[in-house]
Amino acid sequence: MPTRLYLEQFGPVHALPILHYRMEFAQLVRMAVSRVRPDAVAVELPATLEAPFVRALRRLPQISVLSYQAGAETVYLLVEPADPLVEAARQAQELGIPLHFVDVDTDAYPRHYEQLPDSYSISRIGLEAYYREYLAACAGEEPCREDQRREQGMAYRLQQMARQHQRILFVCGMAHLERIKGLSAVPQAVPLERVRRDGVSVFNLHPDSCREILAEFAFLSAVYELRRGALPEEPVENGSGLRKRFHALELITGGKEQQLPEEQLMENAIRRTARHLGAAGSFLDRQRLIYRLFSEAARHYRQETGETLHIWQKRAFFRFARNYALQTGMLLPDLFQLLAAARGCIDDNFAHAFCRLATCYPWQSAESDLATISISPEEIWGGSRRIRFRPRQKRSKGLSQLGLLKRKREARPGEWLEGFDDPSICSYPPEDIAIEEYGRFLKRKGCMQLSEEMTRTEKFSSSLLDGIDMRETLRNIHEGAIYVREQQRVAGGVGCLVVVFDEDRKSERYPYRMTWLGEHEQESDMAFYATDPAENIVGPGICRCEYGGFMLSYPPRRMMDVWHDPDYQHAVTRGEVLLLAALDYSIEKHVIYAATKPPRSIFKQLAARRDRKIVYIPLGSLSPHKLKQMRILHILSGKDKRGIAKEYIW
Repeated sequence: MPTRLYLEQFGPVHALPILHYRMEFAQLVRMAVSRVRPDAVAVELPATLEAPFVRALRRLPQISVLSYQAGAETVYLLVEPADPLVEAARQAQELGIPLHFVDVDTDAYPRHYEQLPDSYSISRIGLEAYYREYLAACAGEEPCREDQRREQGMAYRLQQMARQHQRILFVCGMAHLERIKGLSAVPQAVPLERVRRDGVSVFNLHPDSCREILAEFAFLSAVYELRRGALPEEPVENGSGLRKRFHALELITGGKEQQLPEEQLMENAIRRTARHLGAAGSFLDRQRLIYRLFSEAARHYRQETGETLHIWQKRAFFRFARNYALQTGMLLPDLFQLLAAARGCIDDNFAHAFCRLATCYPWQSAESDLATISISPEEIWGGSRRIRFRPRQKRSKGLSQLGLLKRKREARPGEWLEGFDDPSICSYPPEDIAIEEYGRFLKRKGCMQLSEEMTRTEKFSSSLLDGIDMRETLRNIHEGAIYVREQQRVAGGVGCLVVVFDEDRKSERYPYRMTWLGEHEQESDMAFYATDPAENIVGPGICRCEYGGFMLSYPPRRMMDVWHDPDYQHAVTRGEVLLLAALDYSIEKHVIYAATKPPRSIFKQLAARRDRKIVYIPLGSLSPHKLKQMRILHILSGKDKRGIAKEYIW
């Protein structure tokens, strides 16, 4: 690992080149103070803002905003923990080091829009390599007149400080440092500048604005703030979490009152993250922090919805977020890209939970000794990006709004148990129709996948075959040739279909196993494993289950009980039992297998011996929302329940 810290030294000045409002540079400031042990700290801020800025520093970790008029424009300056200038000033105050504001006050601070590499790269290559590459990229650029005036003024003040101090730590933007270093080598004149600025106000930032306008998203700033000192204690949660659904016994016994407040749960997640991201004083890794944020959001999502994120969803999330970041020239995604990945790769409920946690800053309150101000992203950053969430089953506060209390309930205790007198069981027809349609969709998708595998592309010579391959033609446009494609016929159709949502290797979550036959020629035979029906009785003789996996075989009324077939006893998981049965009962050459990961290689050999071929479809390539719909199963005790089932099924 290269040395992360790098300082430019000229005379008694040890200068740290920074990018404003980036957490990695705030950490470098702490390292620089520890290494240099300065007797003075200089920051790139004008002296006219010293008093209000120091007042805002004393309020940290509460975030403040400095506001003043610059001509017709209102200027806002955020004072947040992860800014390197703020960190430098805090270090000076905490250690009793003289603090100097050396910038020149002007009404027209130029904005720099350099296309800089991601600051996270400093964690890997160090600041020196980063800064040298920056200088090489900006070589030959001439500064504007305002920047020249500011740099001359800062060089003059550093020369004055050098007469009184032996070791000066100067924290300055990369855009200015090299020129300031050159100017400091020759005497500078007293700058012509504003010596007083009226109307500078310090405001408390409203919590809602805090979620939107911080340069570093709130979760990262909060973790950084906690890690400035000793690591926090491991939080203890005795409550039931963030669950929004409760069974009747919990409501009667007051289970909801035993919950921890949502704000406390969010703060606990921040404290856990701060504690588990390395030893105190170690360099905070943004990549690991994002992973912890995802894990904590997944925890809250599970507590809210009862649904667990699978490894393929996690893999899809981080792959999508990485690719999205690379499209914008960054190594790691920003908050908007993370939220887009959460919504697109999982669902709106997870994205909403992720957003609430990522924008949580526990110290911010609307009540303060200062006036509270709300600021939009457009006012401070000049623009914003919007993303919408549509979480399912969004509930307002109060038990009367819970869907549980709106559904039909037992008129007397034990009424629903009387509905189980009929020993026969059956399915709910609308669910049968939906799953058969989804099975046909997967078979079509498998056929398309096979067709793409059988496609052959070649340069156009004498025949267009099945048409021009535009993708291959554009890819090789430098050759000046046209490519055509030949769609070869797939021998054999698709027979059985296997979908494995959860392998359940320990056979604990899905104990219920069943094989049932189609009732007519348009239905398939089905074998499945699911949760215990007795755990969720929702009506008289009506149970609600969740599939762990299922297999469809057509034509119907041919399947034996696959769960007690001795030919399948060597299978390791229940998903493999279903796959073996599918290979046995398929009358077509191809068998569709949809799961989080492909089957073991031995199954390809078994399929080849039966003249079959397994077509694997990753669950990550399918709609998460549709998969969740397909996982719900209702088992009815007797066909007479079909007439009333719609009143109890939700």
